[in-house]
Amino acid sequence: MNRLDGKTAFITGGARGQGRAIAEKFAREGANIIVCDIDGPIEHIKYPLATAADLKETAASVERIGRGVVAEIADVRDQEQIDRVVGAGLDKFGHIDVVVANAGVLDNKPFWEMTDSEWNVVTDICLNGVWRTVKAVAPHMMERMRGSVILTSSTNGQEGDAGNMSYVAAKHGVIGVMKSAALALGQYNIRVNTLLPGPVDTLINDNPGTRDRITGKTGATREDYLAACRNWHVLRGRSALAPEAVSDGAIWLASDESRHVTGLEMLIDAGHRLLPGLNFNNDFVDEEASF
Repeated sequence: MNRLDGKTAFITGGARGQGRAIAEKFAREGANIIVCDIDGPIEHIKYPLATAADLKETAASVERIGRGVVAEIADVRDQEQIDRVVGAGLDKFGHIDVVVANAGVLDNKPFWEMTDSEWNVVTDICLNGVWRTVKAVAPHMMERMRGSVILTSSTNGQEGDAGNMSYVAAKHGVIGVMKSAALALGQYNIRVNTLLPGPVDTLINDNPGTRDRITGKTGATREDYLAACRNWHVLRGRSALAPEAVSDGAIWLASDESRHVTGLEMLIDAGHRLLPGLNFNNDFVDEEASF
């Protein structure tokens, strides 16, 4: 449909998963792409993270679609690295119309066992990295008096989770960043919105720790995880959502079809937030309880 013809989009965490799906969707809709991600492991994160090879494949996919691309290794914990990527993109394309702050990681651990370092890794990427990304692009968009800023939160941005407090806190914070940025940037005709995906079928969820959290049991298999995800949705037949479910929401927020929309928390969760909660900690009977 060419909804992004002539536009340039900057996407963090774009080497694989929903970041790559967003890059490919935007490219198919006419956008040139600036994309960044890390290369290799981060301390305390137990599942495999993106690599330079993954980022190269995203860039190759965008080029196969026929769009221009800038792909750079960068860590959203470092403002200078983000600024460098933005600068490289502006040098090549001259403007940035859309930014998707998508980079994120997750650690599953009881909060009373987490060290400061473990807590800070997750919040620095998932929350501070979002702020740094918006900060890097906002002055350019303000000068041009236009832009769409899309921040990736989560259903965990609206609800708690006993097993990953650092992620939940960060994703709640992303919504606060969105609301504040939407108020600050509205006078410049810049829209700021959030995506709140439910469980998406990528490695951030399909790994031993997160499979156990989602299923409520230890040693969960991929099959257990996919079966449990069916219980997370209202809509029939859904399990863990494909990354393309997120890109389908992102393209609307990026396009002029949403030109009057700012401050939106867009749930992409197949109705998960409509459901009553399930308490994994209350599956027992204590006959001697006096309360």
